[in-house]
Amino acid sequence: QVQLVESGGGLVQAGGSLRLSCAASARTFSSYSVGWFRQAPGKERDFVATISWGGTYYADSVKGRFTISRDTGKNTVYLQMNSLKPEDTAVYYCAADSTRLRTPTTEGLYEYWGRGTQVTVSS
Repeated sequence: QVQLVESGGGLVQAGGSLRLSCAASARTFSSYSVGWFRQAPGKERDFVATISWGGTYYADSVKGRFTISRDTGKNTVYLQMNSLKPEDTAVYYCAADSTRLRTPTTEGLYEYWGRGTQVTVSS
């Protein structure tokens, strides 16, 4: 079982930045497909960004503001969030899968999930 731990969430003013981290227990994490998803209160969990064998992909709502990257030496994936808006407020989850996902934006395809980290953007 692969364990994922998110960190870096917090409270920030609109226009500010946060950097989320997803640390994994798997030695071969660098080969995994990894995605970030978020869920606001009372809403469905939505895709945010992913880094996989096929490249990187972003939800339209975060393009140009968020960047996903990985540090292979630390078994960690990051989500740099800039120009944050109140509508970005949500619990952010890290997800991972050891296979090459044909549709890496589909949350149902990810095998492993972290417990989430809260991001709150105030206006």
